[in-house]
Parts: sequence; C-alpha cells; structure tokens
Amino acid sequence: MRRYAFTLLELIFVIVIMGILAKYGVELLSQAYRSFIFSSINNALQSNSAAAVETIASRLQYRIKDSVIARETDGTFSALAGYTAGTAPILEWVGGDIDGLRGNSSTLPHWSGVIDLNLSSAASLVSPGTDTGAANTLIGVLSNGGSGINDAALYFVGSDSDINNYGWNGVALTDHTTSVVHPINADANSSRFVSGIGGVDFTGTNVYEYYQLAWTAYAVGISDYDTAKKTGTLMLYYDYQPWKGESYINAKSIKIMDNVSTFRFKAVGAIVKIQVCVNSDLVEDYSLCKEKTIF
Repeated sequence: MRRYAFTLLELIFVIVIMGILAKYGVELLSQAYRSFIFSSINNALQSNSAAAVETIASRLQYRIKDSVIARETDGTFSALAGYTAGTAPILEWVGGDIDGLRGNSSTLPHWSGVIDLNLSSAASLVSPGTDTGAANTLIGVLSNGGSGINDAALYFVGSDSDINNYGWNGVALTDHTTSVVHPINADANSSRFVSGIGGVDFTGTNVYEYYQLAWTAYAVGISDYDTAKKTGTLMLYYDYQPWKGESYINAKSIKIMDNVSTFRFKAVGAIVKIQVCVNSDLVEDYSLCKEKTIF
C-alpha cells in the first residue's frame, strides 16, 4: 500500500481557511466581548441614574412649590420658576412633612393641615386633630435627633409667596407679617401652635385655613468635582431650617451617586424637570443621562 501526503493545493486551501478563521474569528469574539462590556456598563448606568433621579423625585414631589430655588456657586439664588440660565449647580426647596401627615397604621395624621380660624388668636393657632407630641417624636427619628417640632414652620396654602422671605439668604426670619413660612413652637395643648420667633406673636399675620408643616429644607448638588475626570458626587442635604438662618452647607448629607458629570434642572410652570448624567470608569467618554418630570 502506498500512503500519499497532502498535495500542495490542499495545503494552500487549509492555510487560507485557517487564515480566514484567525482573522474574522478573533474579530467576532472581540466584538462579542465588547458588546457584552458595553451592555453591562449601560445596564449599570441605567440602573444607577434611574435610582438617582427617583431619590430626588421622591422628596421633590412633596415640595412647597413656591419655595424651589436655583442657587449659584457664589451663594446668590432665584426662584426656579423664573430661572432661565439653566447652569446653577444647586437645587433647593422646602419640603412638606409628608411622613407626619401620613401618621402610621394605628394612629391619625400627626398634623391635620387645618387651622380653626374662629378659635385661633394672635397668641396661638389652633389646629384640631393635630398631635404636636407625636409629630415631635417622628421628626426626631427622621432627623436622627437633629430637629423637633420646635424647629418646624407652617406654610399657609394660598398665601402670597416671596422667595426672599423663606430665609434663603442665611438670615433668620424675625416676624410673621412678611414671612412666607412661619416658625412655630408646640404648646401645652397638643393641637395648638405658638410663635417660634422670640418676642413676636401672630399679630397682623394673614392666617389661612389650610397649611403645610415643614421641618427641613433639601438641597441637591454635585460635590468633590474632579476637573480631570469631569465628574463628582451627587449629594442630598437635609435637616436644616432656612427660616432659622441655616444653610445646606452645614446640614446632614447623604451620597446619591458617584461619577456624576451633570445635574440640571428647570421649571415649566409648576412642574420641575431634572436630569442626571453619569460617566463610566471603564470606558472613556461614555456617559448616560436620565431625566424625570416631577409634578
């Protein structure tokens, strides 16, 4: 028997086929790997940016709508409703105490949101169904002991709103006649509020039947900005009272998200639109943005 080796033509075909597989097979594997990496990064950024805007929206939806401001880096501010530049880094607002209004499963709301105009006087405001003791306990828990009912303020629904009379300028409110929010203290009677401004009662104050109770303002902005990476950490600030002259700079804070390149916001009537853009550490110049509209 004779054994024949590959012919030259067969060897050429084998070499050509192996070359094609080597060239395009590696490219296909590389492309599949890149697609997997981008898909994984995109899913992570989608999830994180969605969580970021939802965290902001969950608090912003209970804002006192006339209180929302855009604050510049130099500390100046303006009402968001009339702000057109769109480049301010800090969004601030006073939030209504929705947790206290809900109460819990076994009790009524801790504050009723109603003032009895017939029973109220310059010395005190009577709010039937309100339990300032329960509200004080809940505020203490939510603020980790930082605030209580005597740090709170009332906003009368339907009252005139001047953005300069919330205390955003860092100066504590000194009267109730020009203030938009009204600092209050609890009274011995748990359904009654007295003035939280020393030596000043509610004389001359336009008191409305319905109110919202607030114990904190909120601020959102990017901190620790890295100019090389063009990203920073998106932070939420809380447990501070502008009506007492306090600022978000010295407030409690929590991290919302890292590697945030852009935080933008604007008002369209009473609606607020926010946008958060986040970068990836793994892929250069790759970012993803998420937007949300809050009514």
